[in-house]
Amino acid sequence: MLQVKNISFKYHEDKPVLENISFSVAPGKHTSIMGESGCGKSTLLKLIYGLLDADQGTLFWNETPILGPKYNLVPGFESFKYLAQDFDLMPFTSVAENIAKFLSRFHPKDSKKRTEELLKVIEMEAFANTKVRYLSGGQQQRVAIARALAKEPALLLLDEPFSQVDNFRKNALRRSLFTYLKEQNIACIVATHDKNDALSFADQLIVLRDKKILVNSSPLETYKNPKENYIASLFDDVNELQINDTAVLLYPHQIKIVKESGVEATVIKAYFKGSYWLIEAEFKHQRVLFNHHANLEIDTKVRLVFGL
Repeated sequence: MLQVKNISFKYHEDKPVLENISFSVAPGKHTSIMGESGCGKSTLLKLIYGLLDADQGTLFWNETPILGPKYNLVPGFESFKYLAQDFDLMPFTSVAENIAKFLSRFHPKDSKKRTEELLKVIEMEAFANTKVRYLSGGQQQRVAIARALAKEPALLLLDEPFSQVDNFRKNALRRSLFTYLKEQNIACIVATHDKNDALSFADQLIVLRDKKILVNSSPLETYKNPKENYIASLFDDVNELQINDTAVLLYPHQIKIVKESGVEATVIKAYFKGSYWLIEAEFKHQRVLFNHHANLEIDTKVRLVFGL
């Protein structure tokens, strides 16, 4: 188990980046860390991996302390793998050679089998003999993921792991990767801006803001009961409305058009979203966003009910 206890960190003498961060990750469990840019997600991953020294607090994997560069000539905890946003691949060697870099040369059959297994996970069997320099950024990112998995780490640390992967391939890659990690009982921490990484695949969701943990809960609980606008906005557009003198947070799908009752609103704009339209309207001097199955003309009058 990973134990992070009261971690604080700042760069040089600058203001703190993280303060009193505490959480745990059990073997085989997946944790997503979300928050706005600059909130400390990447810094936290580097602390966990041992690339940075915490100013205060402790980190343990089971009973073993995780120590940074002050204590280790070669930083990085040996049971973990960390995939940063720069991939550090070998551009003049093949995809297969990059994946096999850390595998045993004394057991070539096992190494070949392991490489083929990971090529399948990242869906790049056809590129096994292609030099990395000829790959797109998204393809290189997939190779970096496979290389991080090569020696089956106990904990995999991923920093925006799908940021450069094409949208049409991203969802299939997510399913393949996170299914594989579960099957192999590999714990995973993902720093991400993408709600799909967290909602569909994480067991635990941590939200950072202002140097601290704002939420540490399940993705379902966090999504359904956001404590404030900042949290809800990580997942979707959010309406912060005054209804019956009460402030409420509502996602667009929680607001519906009805034929009778409800409150009257006037359509201002409509945005095509593929399977639905996002409608912007005004009622009682408030702007509201809601989903609808069809386009609505500007100035159309509608009646709305709110899923409080």
